[in-house]
Amino acid sequence: MAVNYETLIQNLVMPLVIHPDDVGVKLLAENDQEIIVQILVNEDDLGRVIGKNGRIANAIRTIAYASAARQNKRISIQIDAF
Repeated sequence: MAVNYETLIQNLVMPLVIHPDDVGVKLLAENDQEIIVQILVNEDDLGRVIGKNGRIANAIRTIAYASAARQNKRISIQIDAF
């Protein structure tokens, strides 16, 4: 079963932010072993997505890692603001 990582991560990030229209999730690269995803949020929402001591970002990564591990892939998530 193929997982749409863009939708998965977007559904995790959207409830956290104040400016949901500014959220962008891009699949930068995907091959047989690795997936690279970039999350772009408004600068005001960056702290909300990363969380205190990076706890929210780690939780998002953990969910994505678990999903990717089922397909024997690794996933890398980059969180940026614009």
